[in-house]
Amino acid sequence: MGLTHTSTGAGAADAGLIIDRRSPEDRVIALAGNPNVGKSTVFNALTNLRQHTGNWPGKTVTNAQGRHTHRGRDYILVDLPGTYSLMAHSAEEEVARDFLCFGGADGAVVVCDATCLERNLNLVLQTLEITPRTVACVNLMDEARSKGIEVDTVELSRLLGVPVVATAAGRNEGLGQLMEAVADMAAAEEAPHTFRPGYPSAVERALARLEPVLARRLEGRLPARWTALRLLDQDPSLLCALEKFLEIDLMEDPEVRVALLEAQAGLKEEGLDQESLRETVVASLVRAGAEIAGETVTFHWEDAARRDRQLDRILTSRATGIPVMLCLLAVVFWITIAGANVPSALLADGLFWVQDRLTDLFAYLQVPEWLHGALVLGVYRVLAWVISVMLPPMAIFFPLFTLLEDFGYLPRVAFVLDHAFQKARACGKQALTMCMGFGCNAAGIVGCRIIDSPRERLIAILTNNFVPCNGRFPTLIAIISMFFVGVNAGPGKSLLAAVMLTGVILLGVVMTFWVSRLLSATILKGVPSSFTLELPPYRRPRVGQVIARSVLDRTLFVLGRAVAVAAPAGLVIWLCANVQVGGVSVLAHCTGFLDPFARLLGLDGVILMAFILGFPANEIVIPIIIMSYLSTGTLLELDDLGALHELLVRNGWTWLTAVCTMLFSLMHWPCSTTCMTIGKETKSMKWTLLSFAIPTGIGMVVCFLVASGARILQLV
Repeated sequence: MGLTHTSTGAGAADAGLIIDRRSPEDRVIALAGNPNVGKSTVFNALTNLRQHTGNWPGKTVTNAQGRHTHRGRDYILVDLPGTYSLMAHSAEEEVARDFLCFGGADGAVVVCDATCLERNLNLVLQTLEITPRTVACVNLMDEARSKGIEVDTVELSRLLGVPVVATAAGRNEGLGQLMEAVADMAAAEEAPHTFRPGYPSAVERALARLEPVLARRLEGRLPARWTALRLLDQDPSLLCALEKFLEIDLMEDPEVRVALLEAQAGLKEEGLDQESLRETVVASLVRAGAEIAGETVTFHWEDAARRDRQLDRILTSRATGIPVMLCLLAVVFWITIAGANVPSALLADGLFWVQDRLTDLFAYLQVPEWLHGALVLGVYRVLAWVISVMLPPMAIFFPLFTLLEDFGYLPRVAFVLDHAFQKARACGKQALTMCMGFGCNAAGIVGCRIIDSPRERLIAILTNNFVPCNGRFPTLIAIISMFFVGVNAGPGKSLLAAVMLTGVILLGVVMTFWVSRLLSATILKGVPSSFTLELPPYRRPRVGQVIARSVLDRTLFVLGRAVAVAAPAGLVIWLCANVQVGGVSVLAHCTGFLDPFARLLGLDGVILMAFILGFPANEIVIPIIIMSYLSTGTLLELDDLGALHELLVRNGWTWLTAVCTMLFSLMHWPCSTTCMTIGKETKSMKWTLLSFAIPTGIGMVVCFLVASGARILQLV
């Protein structure tokens, strides 16, 4: 088996998506499936985690393509968005439907979950109506066996009329047989005669009137029966796609129009309008799937299902769901805080040792001092700070977060928080994007694509920054440790710091709800939409894949973007600290100018300037504060938190300064990477500026009220 990386090349017909056909012999295979069925695991296993990714043209929906070589022929796998249906209700479903219909694929693989096959068969039957060249991949067979579920794939294949292959992609089982079936299907001269779901007699009569007329017009380019159903359904997005693909408007054809009107009149006589027609079609598909599953699936015991129900009683109930969620969050933070200290220190030692060697090299080459300062003490030192502070926590946090995701817990978080988001007139899926923001707000913004409603997607984007990202954790943890836990505390220091950090984050979540409600009542008015959220079965996390996916797809990706903006920031910071005007550095001039306003917020000019210069990367806020107080002109690291605490107190810090700094860290402008991501996702300067202004304005008001209240009550 050969595996190679894809790139852009020739395009699929009328799909708008660029497909890398390097040879006319290449075969394009669409990979479809419900969410949480292991489709991405199948895709990654076949393409060896080497893919080309991007967005579908005109859509903020991610696509991935990979190349797999089998029997000496290349197969280009196109990973379609996870979808429950091809009767499009969302951008993801629309993309999947349009590619299967118009994308020029040579066949399709529909991945199903063996533990809940009946629900998955709905998508299989809809796909068979579009393309009979389909292979059904019954995945997660290992989980099905552990739950006492047996799937008769031979009988299932006979009933569906297409090949059915059992796989356990996480264990690399059955993938060879899957590609054998795909190769045979793509090479067959004639498409198989597949199962055809029957509809009520009124619908069948309407189809019989319309189908022959369409068959003459379509000339085999699309299935006439499926096209007739869609014309009766009158889906505007599909009608537009049909016209573009066929290069003719079927609705303008006199014979088609007459047949359609007669078919619609017959349906109305039977009491079937457009909405009830769709419900009837869906019900027929569901009933057919249930009948097929009843003949092919056997349940031997229900212990696993009983265990899932017992876990759900704890994790999703109103009484215990939120306390358990907060406890798990605190544990994740505790492991992250406790586990990141040593590797972070070792990494910093190594990177600063490299800095010393660079200094020796510059001295040996007799490079001017200003150039050494700008490149080594400016650019490199900031990069070293960002990497040493960011990498270890991310390398711990992201795998832990992904383990919870793989276990099936994150959809339960959305379920628990859905009621609160509904009260805020927002979408419950925002809970998932909020969770993603813990690792990186930019990733959380991209995750907002899962929200179908444009209004609710904007609310999620504008409020995502109230959840502190990985880059803000070091500032929050350092301040909590120095001013509220104690720098010389015992072994429980990390746990207490994690609990307090969880409290700060809980405040951010509350602010998310409040601001979401405020936005939905003002500039983004509307009624919250309903959505279907599947609670997947609990699964044993695949630790190896979790680590690989977390490190490659999340940790290194986020770190790379942070490094890209931190490098020029290091140069700017060094210039501000070393370029002098009137014998005083530009940095000192700026902090002095900002100081009166910053004092009103419970901060000082140095702290506020540090946040401004930390716009490219939040990790460098504390180093800039140290540099400014010591007037060194370069970033410095003190030996321990005790020395840092002494420096801060010597420069006027009190408990109030610490509280206001934490509040401002929680509620201020997004970093540059997040702002760029917001601009890319919204394609609007207006919403990008609002995402900058809303948390900043609220943060300043909150800090001012807290500082004023403490001073009025003479607490400082």
